[in-house]
Amino acid sequence: MKKNNRKRRFLFVSRWGDLLDIVLAVQQEGNEVKLCIEHRGCREVGDGFVPKVRKWQSHVDWADVIVFDYTGYGKIASELREAGKLVFGGSVYTDKLELDRSFGQNELKKHKINILKYKEFSSFKDAINYVEANPKCYVIKPSGETQEFKQLLFVGQEDDGSDVIRMLKAYEKSWGEMASFQLQRKVKGVEVSCAAFFNGKEFIRPVNITFEHKKLFPKELGVSTGEMGTSMFWVDESPIFDETLKLLEKRLAEEGFCGHIDINCIVNGKGIYPLEFTSRFGFPQLYIQRAGIIEPYGEMLYKIASGESFKIKTRPGFQVGVYIVVPPFPYNDPKTFELFSKDAVVIFKENKMNGVHPVHVKLVNGEWLITGDSGMPVLITGTGITMREAQKIAYTRISNVLINNAYYRIDIGDRWLEDSDKLWSWGYL
Repeated sequence: MKKNNRKRRFLFVSRWGDLLDIVLAVQQEGNEVKLCIEHRGCREVGDGFVPKVRKWQSHVDWADVIVFDYTGYGKIASELREAGKLVFGGSVYTDKLELDRSFGQNELKKHKINILKYKEFSSFKDAINYVEANPKCYVIKPSGETQEFKQLLFVGQEDDGSDVIRMLKAYEKSWGEMASFQLQRKVKGVEVSCAAFFNGKEFIRPVNITFEHKKLFPKELGVSTGEMGTSMFWVDESPIFDETLKLLEKRLAEEGFCGHIDINCIVNGKGIYPLEFTSRFGFPQLYIQRAGIIEPYGEMLYKIASGESFKIKTRPGFQVGVYIVVPPFPYNDPKTFELFSKDAVVIFKENKMNGVHPVHVKLVNGEWLITGDSGMPVLITGTGITMREAQKIAYTRISNVLINNAYYRIDIGDRWLEDSDKLWSWGYL
């Protein structure tokens, strides 16, 4: 197939503006871009960096490629594909894989993939009675839209489930009822994610193996934030991929899915146990992946959306990414954000921008100002042949960034030393 490197028009549709780093990169490659941000509190994100539009629907005909960055757009993405548009995004099926935990687990089971025992609840009282009758260690996992409330995720530590019972009783008093949540059996092992791009017919190699750091403080202490940083590498072949995502390839092809999908797993000497899907771009996974991809990102998106078979050009070795955050992260507190963080300046001691990925910022008179409402202004990446080298480069770059009241984890990547030994011994690397 003859390579076509002409410049293209990209319409990016984002829930919270988290796509800014990619939109800016695609623009810097010489393409035309437009960014639409749906959430009102984040509509300033990207101002001054890239062209913005309020109603993305009015620009569909203008675009060569339409990119959706979150779940919930699956139906319209599929309709646009059927109308002949090139779309990078989900489908109704892939949206449901992520948003409906029970559906996702049933799909895994249907495709002969090991799953952990779980039970769905809509009543805290029923869940409490279940744990009392079946005393084991569990994880409380919100389903549907309540998945966005990271504070509701609770990983039990007690073998008899007593800590889970105490947490459920506290939720009952403070939340009343929750639409839907799961109790999933907890097993010990290495938490690892496997991700890949899909072009409507097949997975694109290499695949991405990631190790997330979700707690606010080092050594996995504090509240669950969703993400504080990630370490990763790219590989052509992976037993983890072969035993999970690869088995869904035919089903995804039936959907004509063109996008990115990730599956988070617990791995131990007995097997691989998938926990949940992320059937869209992952954040900050997306930015850290870009640090390891060495071909034009816009061209890659176009080839995936158009169904082209190719191999992504990636760096050897490892990538590490670290969020620099500000108050009230990880909480939603508009008054605190206004007082401590809104319009605060992101200062670079030296004009060295390698590995700096803008997240929720705007550009005013040449200065990066914090905006949005999440307290996540930038992510910093480093790459290296070894994990230690990637870490060192990332944290050296962080020392070049000055943000008042900022905080970040200082141990992103440390997990690799022990986790890799375990994965090697179990035959998964």
